[in-house]
Amino acid sequence: MAEAAFSTAASTAAGYYNSHDADRFYAEIWGGEDIHIGLYNSETEPIAAASRRTVEALASLIQAPQMGDADKERCIVDLGSGYGGAARQLCKNSKVKVEAINVSSVENARHRDLNLAAGLDQQIHVHNASFEAVPLGDESADVVWSQDAILHSGDRQQVMKEAARLLKPGGVMVMTDPMACDGVPSASLSAILERIHLTDLGSPARYKSWANNVGLHREIWDDRTPMLIRHYSRVRDELKQRHDELKQSISSEYLTKMNEGLKHWIEGGNSGRLCWGLMRYRKLEK
Repeated sequence: MAEAAFSTAASTAAGYYNSHDADRFYAEIWGGEDIHIGLYNSETEPIAAASRRTVEALASLIQAPQMGDADKERCIVDLGSGYGGAARQLCKNSKVKVEAINVSSVENARHRDLNLAAGLDQQIHVHNASFEAVPLGDESADVVWSQDAILHSGDRQQVMKEAARLLKPGGVMVMTDPMACDGVPSASLSAILERIHLTDLGSPARYKSWANNVGLHREIWDDRTPMLIRHYSRVRDELKQRHDELKQSISSEYLTKMNEGLKHWIEGGNSGRLCWGLMRYRKLEK
């Protein structure tokens, strides 16, 4: 899919993540593997270790029959796959195939290189595509997976519709996403929304409603909001501590804006306006 075919929100996200500054920042701070919120055992734990723990926790929500038969090949569709850390972790099971959907051509190029280096290029197929219009067939997925990506969509109901279309009956969607707390007005999140060029965020109740509308039943909502606060705090601390190093490859303007943006996320979490956690939805059997 060419970028010209993307929605406005998807094109905006692609432009941001394709930028040199964003690519360098995420590669340097997160290590270029898992660019999402981590589950921390301590306030000073390395970001990469906590981020990998989130992958493991989300993977633990995938239950039989989706992944239970060791002899049957399983398809996982990763919506917003970034640099592919989760896909490579999931493909430690040789029977797993991942269809990775991501709008950033820069991230996708690195994703493919990392897959090749890990010997997983035959198990992971990386698509330059939007999760609002996934180029895969109906009922082709045993699992739909997404980590902190759907917030970038301008039509999250459409993304949930795509997830339901892709899943086989009885299949599951496991996901995380930074969200507004239920009942929080968008006006109170204006500083964050301006940063990501959107008018609103999802919320636990909104995702549940969107899922119900397309035949997905929410089975798990595991609220881990303190990890949102800790994660953005850790990233901000790293930015400050490594500022002189980072500015050798990242513009000062970007670092200043990132520092300010991280502060807004931390404040939003501390004030009870933002939430984050792990979710599982199941497609109803026919």
